[in-house]
Amino acid sequence: MAESMVLYWGSGSPPCWRVMIVLEEKQLQGYTQHRLSFENGKHKTPEVMKLNPRGQLPTFCHGDIILNESFGVCLYLENQFNSQGTRLFPDSREEQGLTYQRMFEVLTLQEKIDAIVYYFWKVPENERCDSALERNKKALNVELKLWEGYFEKLPQGSHIAGKNFTMADVMLFPQLAYAVRFGRPVQRRNKPSIAHAAIFSANSGRSKMSGGLASPNEPSSARTLATSGVSMRL
Repeated sequence: MAESMVLYWGSGSPPCWRVMIVLEEKQLQGYTQHRLSFENGKHKTPEVMKLNPRGQLPTFCHGDIILNESFGVCLYLENQFNSQGTRLFPDSREEQGLTYQRMFEVLTLQEKIDAIVYYFWKVPENERCDSALERNKKALNVELKLWEGYFEKLPQGSHIAGKNFTMADVMLFPQLAYAVRFGRPVQRRNKPSIAHAAIFSANSGRSKMSGGLASPNEPSSARTLATSGVSMRL
C-alpha cells in the first residue's frame, strides 16, 4: 500500500513534518522518501519541478496522484485510510468542530513566524528596517499569547482539540517545534509556557512526532529567529 507512495521533503519544514506525521499515524510506513536540501536548491530540480511547478516541498505522489499542499496531503491520507491507524477527526461534534478551527488557525501562527524568518532570510541587511521587525515581533507575541490562552483552558494532558490526538495536533506540533528549533523555546517567566509544555507532554509518547524533528543540522535560514532578538516569553 505505502510502497506506491513517494514523498519529497526538506529538513526544517513544518509542512513536510505534517505529512510525515500523518503517514506514521495512519501506519503507512515503507513509502519512498527523498530528503532534499533547500540550501542547495534540490527542490528546484527538473525532477521536482515536473511534479510541482512551484518547486516547493512537500511533494507527494500516490501512484499517479500528485499532491503538493501539506493540508491537502494530510486530508487525502485521512480520507483514503480512515479506518487505518489513528483516526484524526473525532466523532464528537464539539471536538470535530474545534479540530477544524484549530488546524486552520495554525496557518496564522505560521504566517507570524515566517514573517520574521523570511525577513532575515530574504531582506539584505542594509535594507532592513527596525520598525518593520518590531511590528513582526509584536504580532508574533500576540499570536503566541492567544495560543497560550487556549492551553490554559485545557485539562492537564489534553491535546489541542480535546482528549484525542487529532489533525489539529498534526498541524500545530510542527509549528511549535519549528519555533523551538530556532533556539527560542516558548517560555513564560523563565519556565516553559503552558502551550510549550502541554503540546510536548501530550505528544511525548508519540516517538515519531518527537524523533526526527530536532536535528542539530540546521540550515542557516532556520537560525534566523534565534539571532533576531525576538522575545517568545509571554
